[in-house]
Amino acid sequence: GIRDRLFLETELRNATLRNEFVLHYQPKVSCANGRITGAEALIRWQHPRRGLVPPDQFIPMLEETGLIVPVGRWVLETACLQALEWQDEGLDIPSVSVNLSARQLQSDTLIADVANALSHSGLRPACLDLEITESMLMQNADSAVHLLNSLKATGVTLSLDDFGTGYSSLAYLKRFPLDAVKVDRSFVQDIAADSDVA
Repeated sequence: GIRDRLFLETELRNATLRNEFVLHYQPKVSCANGRITGAEALIRWQHPRRGLVPPDQFIPMLEETGLIVPVGRWVLETACLQALEWQDEGLDIPSVSVNLSARQLQSDTLIADVANALSHSGLRPACLDLEITESMLMQNADSAVHLLNSLKATGVTLSLDDFGTGYSSLAYLKRFPLDAVKVDRSFVQDIAADSDVA
């Protein structure tokens, strides 16, 4: 109910102040040789009483309240610092991926946030991959082209997540300066069993 929502919002604002968010990293592995090609940063909320809260229970509220912008800034900086630390330790993890939300894409500070995260950490821009979902691109394609070109100019790579869940065609995607397209799992889950899918 409304009371629960207000309670959650207050808790989230406190979580931001108390640094209760943590990043977990999911490795990306090459099918060809089994090597790690990167890691994806995934936000979790380490709640003092409820323990680890999964993202589907708090990301929508971060989006609604606009808290996603400062929290997203923290994610960018933290992920860049972690990637650099891995590289300094001699680990071969070429890049770190960060998911951008719709609200971040609409934010006036996004380009500066990305540039600052890179300069503060000292990470090479090519080692940061920004992931955007297909539905976000479709919401306002013309401004998205402009924004993605500006992001690309910082030297980062851009990936499209969830491709195939929306309505964009491959021809449509050519307008965007994307480096990689992640096909939604609904397309590939029967790939071994169904020759049409393959």
